[in-house]
Amino acid sequence: MWTWIFWNQALERGVKTFAQSALLAIGASKGFNLFTLDWKNCLGFALGGMLLSVLTSVASVSIGPSGSPSLVKTNQ
Repeated sequence: MWTWIFWNQALERGVKTFAQSALLAIGASKGFNLFTLDWKNCLGFALGGMLLSVLTSVASVSIGPSGSPSLVKTNQ
């Protein structure tokens, strides 16, 4: 958990979740109207998703492969 590789992978997962959460919030708006979208609320959902993703990566340290934010062991 204390390596650059871990945080690089965890932040990559977080950024992906941020984008997915933002798209979900935009899609849930009425009629996909970007002009009437509550951007503050959308940003809050996206940041919340990103935070949960990073916390999940930190929680996965003792479960998955050593030094990885993943729960899945890879065959390398």
